Amino acid sequence: AAFQLAVMLRIYCLQQWYNLSDPGAEEALYDIQSMRAFCGLELGRDAIPDETTILNFRHLLERHELTKAIFAAVSEHLAAKGELLRGGTIVDATLIAASPSTKNKEGRRDPEMSQSKKGNQWYFGMKAHVGVDAESGLVHTAGVTTGKVHDAKVMDRLIREDDEAVYGDKAYASEAKKRAAEDAGVLWAVKEKAKPGRDLTQRQRARNRRFGRVRAKVEHIFRIVKCQFGYRKVRYRGIAKNGAQVFTLFALANLYLVRGRLASA
Repeated sequence: AAFQLAVMLRIYCLQQWYNLSDPGAEEALYDIQSMRAFCGLELGRDAIPDETTILNFRHLLERHELTKAIFAAVSEHLAAKGELLRGGTIVDATLIAASPSTKNKEGRRDPEMSQSKKGNQWYFGMKAHVGVDAESGLVHTAGVTTGKVHDAKVMDRLIREDDEAVYGDKAYASEAKKRAAEDAGVLWAVKEKAKPGRDLTQRQRARNRRFGRVRAKVEHIFRIVKCQFGYRKVRYRGIAKNGAQVFTLFALANLYLVRGRLASA
């Protein structure tokens, strides 16, 4: 039973790394020897899990919120290895597109997804929110919302109680939160936003550039998830299923980011 569980968990990880559907994962296990070797499977000796078994295992993880446990376990491991540090947090969010198609059984778009505007472009989908360690660039807190939720509304959930600095882009600018942070002795390193009809001062622009160099670390984790793992569009309907996948993706992205140091250790 333990062997079977380990096999299914490795198959689930392969799905995230290579953006595979349940049928795609089954097909890959038959076609690609290196994937079978990673899972400890051998043709002619072991039964290859079919797409229904793979789907049922994924549903098991979703139903019991086990992907959150996977994310927490990876975070504990990285903290024990000295990779996940304390001190400051970078907050950010990224849009994950969903299909706007109504060609489904309900005849409508996913009701848990919504419109969000970025620049002059409108997007339909959800948002993945992260709190990233300012020193290591690793995700320590994650969550998802529908697309129309403003980034700043979930900011407090992404900051650790003992953080001594908070970094973010202009979407998180807030005079009230800035004053509260300064009163608590926390460095408020959120980028300044120009007031209507006024330009930023030279000092404000210099401050934004200085803090922006730290804040840019969050883009590395988004690049891994979106470019390396190919996660640019939600695979399922509803926030819960997609949210469960996001926790796994960020856990695996953390491991990928420090894979060299972990291997050498």
